[in-house]
Amino acid sequence: MTDPRHAVATERGRYYTDPAGGPDLISVTNVTGTCVNKSFALVPWGAGLVADHVIAHPIETARRARQEPTVLRRWLAGLPNRRRDTASNLGTRVHHRAHAIVIGAPFAADPEVEPYARQLARWFALWRVDFDRDVVAVETTVLHRRYGYAGTGDLWIWLPTGPGGARELWLIDYKTSATKPATVVYEDQPFQLAAYRHAEVALLPDDTDTPAPRPTRTGVLNLRPRSHRLMELPTGPAVFRAFLGALNTAKYLHSAPSDYSSILPPWAPGSTHREAA
Repeated sequence: MTDPRHAVATERGRYYTDPAGGPDLISVTNVTGTCVNKSFALVPWGAGLVADHVIAHPIETARRARQEPTVLRRWLAGLPNRRRDTASNLGTRVHHRAHAIVIGAPFAADPEVEPYARQLARWFALWRVDFDRDVVAVETTVLHRRYGYAGTGDLWIWLPTGPGGARELWLIDYKTSATKPATVVYEDQPFQLAAYRHAEVALLPDDTDTPAPRPTRTGVLNLRPRSHRLMELPTGPAVFRAFLGALNTAKYLHSAPSDYSSILPPWAPGSTHREAA
């Protein structure tokens, strides 16, 4: 995840400030992070990380279990979050490098990022991309003020994927992983791209509005250390309506009271029954 200029971290997750004024706009990835259930994949992944560590370090684990069991338990329980943060940091650095490649900016050497950068450069070469001719926007924040959301897309680019090699405008989001196959797609990714695709305006560098690009095709470009794959994803009206449902749910959850006991009528102390609003 990158750090767009108008993005702000809050206790409710990422929001965007609107340079034109008005209420803050919830981040698209905040919506999907709040409302798309990933526990079916994350729980086995986290358990697998802990199991792999114990198997790889049986003597050390046994020693720590005898000498400092509480510390060991806390360390093992935090392992999935630490690994996730490390992966997120790597993804951010890959995104920065990808941006530098497209706009021709200098970049600092980063050996961990280099394999992903080579795969991205290979993808651009295979499609014979001319950055000046084919790239419409890169790392651009788009807004939908009427629905109250914002997000930052990675790349809008013309590719010759139409009939007879006709050029079509694509919206592409980079996704990185050190271990997952290049064909992996997650349930929240069509939501994310649909939100960007249907946004109303994009922010220019001077914070003024311009109509958002209108891609006809969308996908994720999965970057791996030794491979890459462009996976086209559906982002039509049905997917966008599903995203809007998640958006409304996220807004409700972020505004709902955290202490329900405070809204019980004073004449019913200890009551556990309330009519639904």
